[in-house]
Amino acid sequence: MTRADLLKRLQEVQDAPQLKGRDVRSITAMLGMDALRKHVEVCEAAAGRSH
Repeated sequence: MTRADLLKRLQEVQDAPQLKGRDVRSITAMLGMDALRKHVEVCEAAAGRSH
């Protein structure tokens, strides 16, 4: 999966009610691929979604 794909997945969960008021995307500029993948998984789980 590419970085762009991961960022798209993260964008999709950004507006979930469970993540309201949390900026889950700004940190992504500093994350490597493995850390970004894990961040996306954690955010999806918090939003009640899985990919």
